[in-house]
Amino acid sequence: MEAAIKPTARRDAISSRPVGEGHGRRLTRALEALEVFPALLESRDRLLRTVGAEQPSTSDMVATVESDPALAISVLRLANRRSHPRGGKVVSLREGVEILGPAAVEALAARADVFDFFERTPTWDIAPDRFRLHAIAVQRAADRIAREVDHADRDGVLVAALLHDVGKLVLVQAYPGYPERVHGDANTAEERIRAERLHLGVDHALVGGVLARRWQLPVRLASTIERHHSDEPHADAAIVRLADMVAAYVGDQPVDPKQLLSAARAVGLSPRGLRAILYELPFGTATERRHVDPCPLSGRELEILKRLAEGKVYKQIASEIGLSTSTVRTHLHNTYAKLGAVDRAQAVLLATQRGWL
Repeated sequence: MEAAIKPTARRDAISSRPVGEGHGRRLTRALEALEVFPALLESRDRLLRTVGAEQPSTSDMVATVESDPALAISVLRLANRRSHPRGGKVVSLREGVEILGPAAVEALAARADVFDFFERTPTWDIAPDRFRLHAIAVQRAADRIAREVDHADRDGVLVAALLHDVGKLVLVQAYPGYPERVHGDANTAEERIRAERLHLGVDHALVGGVLARRWQLPVRLASTIERHHSDEPHADAAIVRLADMVAAYVGDQPVDPKQLLSAARAVGLSPRGLRAILYELPFGTATERRHVDPCPLSGRELEILKRLAEGKVYKQIASEIGLSTSTVRTHLHNTYAKLGAVDRAQAVLLATQRGWL
């Protein structure tokens, strides 16, 4: 797959020398350098404190891992080991954390390389800062968009948004003058992608997809990263593409209004919905804390509770799923006990808040 990023010979935008095989070797070395990408020191320390608690919370662990691309990469790589039954299929950080468990997450955090904003290193300088801040901004926008369009797999989109620009880290390693000397006067994301293709023969999205496959991450995630600047992206990539534009707008970066509207239409978002998101995000009120603790309900209990949330009565639910009314009532009493709810309204509210409905 790495051969797919090998460009034809052209003038190197960084050194003004002819490039061919040498260019390919640069990219290969840069891909290898990404085997060790540092986490933010504060993120690592917070994760260690979280997993070191007497009863570590899955929600807190996921929230901390989700705030740092390097930690997210480490969790996903470990959770996708081929020896595990779900190897190669884990896209959600919630699932990854559950598969590994607190002890493995703690060990992962303890051995993580870190960087500190106040202590620069020659290897990375400010690249991790820029990457992390933009990644979180795009993740936040993607979360808001996914909720607005009722996307089926919000967790998967958030991971893709967090890692969408990982290819830029490869290009930073391959070309010391990247991105400034490659992008030049390009303003919008579309203009910068075209500049990368023109000067380097590849773009960061394609390189990011190669890196994700090299790490043996799920094909779906690699494809989303690879296609997030495509003119015809699939569902996840379309949301990430729009979120990238929205994050640029919120960060006071140039955005083409026509392309923004086109990207919104591609995910089924109306101009009115887009205006609401563009208005809300700068105020920091659009992102809600996700509760990702494992659901204590059985499949049948959850099925009945979902129907209850739709306003159906016991008799109607019983008829639909082929149970007696008394059995439905028993399942619901068990549900209330597991959730600590006193009635159906509270049970539905709690399950909804924790993301189980």
